[in-house]
Order: sequence, then C-alpha cells, then structure tokens
Amino acid sequence: MSTAASLRPRYESGVGVLDKASLLLGVLEDGPASSARIVAASGLSRPTVYRLAMALERLRLVTRDSRGRYMLGPRLGEMAVEVRGDRMVESAGPVLSALRDRTRADARLHRRRGDLQVCVATAEKPAGPGERVPVGAAFPMTSGAVAQVLLAWEEPDRLYEGLRRARFTADTLSAVRRRGWAQSVGERDSGIATVTAPVRGRDGRVVAALSVSGPVIRLGRQPGQAYAHPVIEAALRLGDLSGC
Repeated sequence: MSTAASLRPRYESGVGVLDKASLLLGVLEDGPASSARIVAASGLSRPTVYRLAMALERLRLVTRDSRGRYMLGPRLGEMAVEVRGDRMVESAGPVLSALRDRTRADARLHRRRGDLQVCVATAEKPAGPGERVPVGAAFPMTSGAVAQVLLAWEEPDRLYEGLRRARFTADTLSAVRRRGWAQSVGERDSGIATVTAPVRGRDGRVVAALSVSGPVIRLGRQPGQAYAHPVIEAALRLGDLSGC
C-alpha cells in the first residue's frame, strides 16, 4: 500500500544513516506519528527508528507531543526563523501578551517557511492544560487553522500545490477568505481548539498568522464564534505596528 512518505520524492546522499534520518523526518512532515506509523511509512526497522528518533530528539530535530508521538523539533524551525531585523517579531510580544490576557488562551505568531508553519513568537499561559509550542516549533502545512490562513490567500499555483497534501479542501479555504479567519478543533491534538487570523503587510499580502489555542472544553467546538473578533483585532494591530 502506498504511503505519504513513499509518494514524496526521495533524496539520497549516499550516506546510509543520513538517508535513514531523512526518511524518518519525511514521515513527520505529514504530522505527528507514533513509532509504529514511522516504521510502516518509512520501511525502516523498529530498532532503527528508535535509535534515530532518540538521536534526533537529543539534537532537537525531533520532539514529542502530549500523546508521546514524534514530531518535527524546534531546531528545524529555529533555523528558519529570521529574528534579526524582523520588525513583526520584535513588535509581537505586547500584542500576543494582551491577546493571551484578554482571551485566557495561548497566543502565537506563525510564519510560513516552505512546506512548514513555524512558530516565531508566543505568549502562553504559565500553567494549566494546553499544547506547549515553543518558538521554533515547526509543523506541516497540511492541517489546522494556521495552515489554512497561511495558504488561503496564496497565489493560485501555490494554493493548489498546497491543497494536494492538505487535509482540508478548496471549499474550506474559500470560507476562510470569505469570513477572514479560520478555526480548527482537534486536528493536531484531539483536545485543542484554535482560532487564527491573517497578519497583512503594507501591500495587503498575508505575511503571518496570529492564533489563540486552548482546551476544547473551554474554547468550545465553534471557537470562532467567541474568539475570532479579538484575534482579528490583534492581527490588525500587529500589522500596523510592524509596518511590514
């Protein structure tokens, strides 16, 4: 049976351990995965997956989510984050903190880096249930409200290319463009709801996505109804402050 990893172009260096690590990371490009799923999707043996995952975790190239599944680690995102001279990141702290305090939810800023969505700034609640997402954490552009916002206003060729692997549809993105925000419930973590709005530059292009996330039990299964307005306001303020 074909897998997402087997359908993706395979890049080989000729160095066995690097090629095996590349296979493992390739599986995680589609989202968090258990060791059993990595074995099935990559064709690597279970002991090899275990050894590689442990080594990549020590290097922070792989990490684990709240359910113990492997996922792309923060170091990959950190290498893609352009902090120096990034006025939006420099301006994000107060805006995210105010949004966190207003909504009592974790507030984050994301940018797109190729096929990844990367967290570049965050203001999380100090304690309580939720999904910990450090600066530099990278996730595939295949699911969730952040991916929808970062993809919805792309040029047609990039939009349709992104949809080829996405778990949402063109109709989903059309609805996001129409209302100006996206929501997701349990798409990456079964207990987490997220609401996201676009941050636009001076030319009107979407340059980032601002989100709030929290337990579904508190934000609800239709979180956009209660949280879209404050998230949109914060995204507009951040766009004005950063002047990108």
